[in-house]
Amino acid sequence: MGFYVVCIVLGIVFSVIIFYLFVTLNSLMKLKNLVEEAFYTMDVYLKKRWNLVPNVVETVKGYAEHEKRTLEEIVRLRNTIYEDMSSKDKMDVDREMFSSFSRLMALAERYPELKASEQFGALSKELSKLEEDIANARKYYNGTVRKMNDKVQMFPSNLVAKVIGFKTYPMFETTDEARLNVEFNL
Repeated sequence: MGFYVVCIVLGIVFSVIIFYLFVTLNSLMKLKNLVEEAFYTMDVYLKKRWNLVPNVVETVKGYAEHEKRTLEEIVRLRNTIYEDMSSKDKMDVDREMFSSFSRLMALAERYPELKASEQFGALSKELSKLEEDIANARKYYNGTVRKMNDKVQMFPSNLVAKVIGFKTYPMFETTDEARLNVEFNL
């Protein structure tokens, strides 16, 4: 009789462990999918901004020909092939692009005719809306990354994550310049 009790107890313990492993694995997979969804949502907005760059550069080029350095920096960033970039590369280029765009938009203050341009006004409004969308998507992405990283790093789920090979994801950090709440509306 004692042998059967031990077998039943071991069977229950084994069943609980297996159940826990499946639940943890499923929650890790769900969080991984949410992180990827959040990044791809943000990526849509980053790509829209990416596609807006040539229009903004061309518009500014006509008014601010001697501001070549800023324009060349934006063109250099834009000439990389977006689809070939990794997620990390996209985040790095985003930080550089935001900084360059901030300097570009500041140029409009020096050129009243540029600031008054209907095309530039429309582009800066579109860019401002995109920046707002990117900021919201970044918040969602970072929130899902935080949940995933918690699950991957906290005991006991970290044991399952380590065995299966789950890793933490990087947060989408912004620059100090972007934290100043730069407005693109002109």
